[in-house]
Amino acid sequence: MNDSMATLPWLVIRQDDNGNRYRVGRYATRAEAQKIADSLDGRGHKQLYWVERIGQNGVSDRDQNGMR
Repeated sequence: MNDSMATLPWLVIRQDDNGNRYRVGRYATRAEAQKIADSLDGRGHKQLYWVERIGQNGVSDRDQNGMR
């Protein structure tokens, strides 16, 4: 795990209406990431936003559990 993963372990992920997923940003706390995700989600677009934590191995919890 590098320093940026240790200090910014929370990801905001965006999924568009075609199912494509993108990392929007990385944040130090879950609350900070959730605030951004909620703000983006409130814009009324078709995209879906959620928060994930990066695991010890540098992979998000969702990817680690086979949910891509």
